[in-house]
This record gives sequence, structure tokens and C-alpha cells, in this order.
Amino acid sequence: MLSRIAAILRRWQKVVVLLLACVLLSGCVDYEVGVQFDSPYHGVLTQRIRLDDRLSSIGGTSSQAWLANVEQRVRRVQGRAKRLSNQDVLVTIPFTTGQDLEKKFNQFFNPEIDPKSRLKQPLDLPKIESKFTVQQSNLLLLEHRKLIYDVDLRSLGVTSPDGTAIVKPDAVIDLQFSLKAPWGARSMMTRTKSGVSIPARREGKQLVWDLQPGQKNHVEAGFWMPNPLGIGTIFVIAIVAAGIFLKNQQSPTIAPSSTVSN
Repeated sequence: MLSRIAAILRRWQKVVVLLLACVLLSGCVDYEVGVQFDSPYHGVLTQRIRLDDRLSSIGGTSSQAWLANVEQRVRRVQGRAKRLSNQDVLVTIPFTTGQDLEKKFNQFFNPEIDPKSRLKQPLDLPKIESKFTVQQSNLLLLEHRKLIYDVDLRSLGVTSPDGTAIVKPDAVIDLQFSLKAPWGARSMMTRTKSGVSIPARREGKQLVWDLQPGQKNHVEAGFWMPNPLGIGTIFVIAIVAAGIFLKNQQSPTIAPSSTVSN
């Protein structure tokens, strides 16, 4: 009986903390994820987390433990984390191919729990499930990349036993996903399970989506890039053809021999 009462108190303690965050803070967490392709074989995955300074007065040392946990996870995927301030972290993870990006993205955002970790317990955040997929098709001189991003943010909301929303997650956290490619990109399909449209706004060659907390988001985008292998093949064929042509032009013409009759 006592354990049940303690569990109920712990649950409502989290609700009270989130209520205070919703009332006292507006957008207390800015969470930005970006994918940038510089070329077909190089790009960077970035993540920036900005916490409101007042969040520490509610979350205590947990917010710092959360950022420290992010720094630990980025090292596992050969990336680096830079502290821009005590509440601001910029993560940069380089990748080479689309398959490398897919692997590092899913490994970073869906980490396996390390039982040997000595970090302090981070913020007791709800589990967010996400899946990132890269599909590629090659033409002779061009290649097409298609990115598919599914992220379930329904767990960010706090609801009462009857299903009524107590805290609207979009009042506490701002989530963005962006994509930048050399020739620009286009949004192919963006939706949530509830049918709410998520428009992508264009900022130069970059597309930006404002993800919807409390819902299941699905984003698809595609873009074209030059195919270095195809271009190299055409270049080699052109050199060989030019060499054969020049060789034939420079070859001496042998005149036919004539027979002299007496």
C-alpha cells in the first residue's frame, strides 16, 4: 500500500514540475536537428540543444547531467560536442555516405543504455522512438537521395487518467529538423498520424520543419547531386576516344603502289 502511494506521489511530482515549467517558461528547450550534405561523400549531422537558464532552478543538476549524457553519446559515433554556454550545446557528427549517415543517426538518437555509465541520472524524459532511413538511386551523371524520418513525440505530453492533456508539450519544447543539400531539396511528403500537415519552409537551399510534439511525425525529402563515379567514367571514355581520334589523324597515309609496264 505504501509503495503504491509513493508511486502515485512520484508521478504527480513530475506533473507538478512540468506544470511549473509550462507556467514559468515559454519554449524552455530549443532542440534542433540538421542534416547537411556538402558532397555525395561528405556531410555533417548537427544537433543543438538550448536550455532556458531558468530551467536549472526547476531541474537542478539534472539538466547538466542530460547535456553530459549527450556529450558521452556523441563520442560513440566519432562526433564532437561543443559547449557554447552552460546551457547550450552544439553537436557535430561527420558522415561519408548515406549509409554512414543512417547508421550514425539511429545510433546517436536511439542509444543503447550503458550499465557501466557513471554519469548522474539525467532528466527523467519520456522515451522518444525515431527511425531515419536513406534511400539512394543512381543515374549516369546524377544520383538521387531520399531521406525518411519517423519520430514519435506522443510521449512528450502529460495527460490525466481520462486522456485529457495536462501540459501541452509545444509550450515547453521547440523541435526543428532541417535538411541542406548543394542543389537544394524538396519536401516529398510530410504528415502526422492524426493527419495534421507539417509545412516545410525554405531558407535558401535549406528546408526546415517544425516538428509537432505530442504527435507521430513523418518527414520525407529528396534531392539530386552529381554522381562522381559516373562523371569520372564519362571523363575517362572521352579521353580514350580523343586519344584514338588523334592517333588516327596522325597516322601516315600509305599510297597504293603502281605497276609500270614496258
